[in-house]
Amino acid sequence: MTELAKNTPETIRASLARRHRAETRFRCYGIAAISFGMLAVVVLLADITIKGHGAFRQTYVQLEVHYDPELLDIDDARDPAALLRGNFQAVVRAALRDRLGQVSGRVEHRAQNALVSNGAAYDLRERMRENPDLLGARETLWLAADDDIDTWFKSRGGEAFTGRISDRQMEWMRALEADGDVALRFNADFFTRGDSREPEQAGIGGAIMGSLLTLVVTLALSFPIGVAAAIYLEEFAPQNRWTDFIEVNINNLAAVPSIIFGLLGLAVFINFFEVPRSAPVLGGLVLTLMTLPTIIISSRAAIKAVPPSIREAALGVGASKMQTVLGHVLPLAMPGMLTGAIIGMAQALGETAPLLMIGMVAFIVDVPTGFTEPATVLPVQIFLWADSPERAFVEKTSGAIMVLLTFLIFMNALAVLLRKRLERRW
Repeated sequence: MTELAKNTPETIRASLARRHRAETRFRCYGIAAISFGMLAVVVLLADITIKGHGAFRQTYVQLEVHYDPELLDIDDARDPAALLRGNFQAVVRAALRDRLGQVSGRVEHRAQNALVSNGAAYDLRERMRENPDLLGARETLWLAADDDIDTWFKSRGGEAFTGRISDRQMEWMRALEADGDVALRFNADFFTRGDSREPEQAGIGGAIMGSLLTLVVTLALSFPIGVAAAIYLEEFAPQNRWTDFIEVNINNLAAVPSIIFGLLGLAVFINFFEVPRSAPVLGGLVLTLMTLPTIIISSRAAIKAVPPSIREAALGVGASKMQTVLGHVLPLAMPGMLTGAIIGMAQALGETAPLLMIGMVAFIVDVPTGFTEPATVLPVQIFLWADSPERAFVEKTSGAIMVLLTFLIFMNALAVLLRKRLERRW
């Protein structure tokens, strides 16, 4: 009677009110945690965008270039050796003198020549290589400005500029701007060129191509091996200690730090099999080891999701075990397998640590064209630029991060879309 007396309507209502308040507090804590996380992501993305949007534009200076044979010291523009010896830097300096006037003193000469990037001479050499008739001719070109000039021109009107640019250089740039000979234009070189010591010449073209070649190797190896392993473990492997040991190790490998796979690649692929360092084929082999557990686990989950009635119906009409798996189970499980493969590729695209261990941190200027050529990948390129002292590399680093995030978001969105469009509910 004492216990029943305690359970009065007032006591029950008070207890319910306490539980409702606790539930409301818990819900508020969850909403606050999610809001804080989303706010942190928004702040991070905004900071990266503010710092990196300038990488997609470049300051250009318009000059009239005279391909003077005497300055170039070239008699025949069709001779590759003569083009390599040609003094195209002298042509750029002469164009600056003609446009801005003669200066006196070594300091002012260096300041004037520093308005335009050193890469302008290489651009002129390539133009003459494509069109030898330019020798002795004149043409008006937009040449890329030096990185300090570019940073100053972009930062005007914002925070105080503290870069390496003199008052005389500012005067020249203001005069050129007043005449319409300075402009911010889309920086196509950022997407087509390889790495460079000069920020205005550096691009992510080589890193993007290296990432693409590496992912091709990774996908070509990890997807068929992962799917075959998942099919065997789910459909054919007997339940014994050996298969239990394999399953436990696959699950454990999914949680192993990625740098361990880099050490494994260094010990096995480089030291034992002598695969060339800093090559997409080597990076693909290492990332294959890293993504295999993810693909196997997701593929097994997709196979388990296929109803047993599908297998029973196929076996009931006389199909063999192999015919049942390949003709009925595998097609129905393929959407889930593709989703796991895309997520694994997105994970591989963002990895840096294992690739650092196998030498893909090399300074690569040329865009790779084969699987065995020296290459780097986009995350490693970001790592290299983040350690560079030049101020202009800050926006290059942030711009490369924006490109990498775009690829990752696209790949994850593609995985979600495939799952929504292709999956079947039973």
